Amino acid sequence: QVQLAESGGGLVQAGGSLRLSCAASGRTFSRSAMGWFRQAPGKEREFVAAINWNGGRTYYLDRVKGRFTISRDNAKNTVYLQMNSLKPEDTAVYYCAADYSRTTASLNHYDYDYWGQGTQVTVSS
Repeated sequence: QVQLAESGGGLVQAGGSLRLSCAASGRTFSRSAMGWFRQAPGKEREFVAAINWNGGRTYYLDRVKGRFTISRDNAKNTVYLQMNSLKPEDTAVYYCAADYSRTTASLNHYDYDYWGQGTQVTVSS
């Protein structure tokens, strides 16, 4: 059984930065692709960023390109999401997810096998 635990969310003013972390346990982390998704109130879950097994390829939602960076440290079983220049529309619960079916990253939440509990990010204007 895989467990994912997010941390690093909080309240920040527009233009500020946050760094989310997601610690994984239970299976060989380096064999998974990892993703970050978010869900705002009344909206569907939305892809934010994904990274392949060794960090060699990354993918981003167009609206966060240039502001967010996904990375991973396989030695620490952790994936990160550095969020800069935050905007009020980035406000959401952010979830990390693990896909052990493939080592290449998917943008589709249906492909992910395991999910964290989520961490709230609130950006004030």
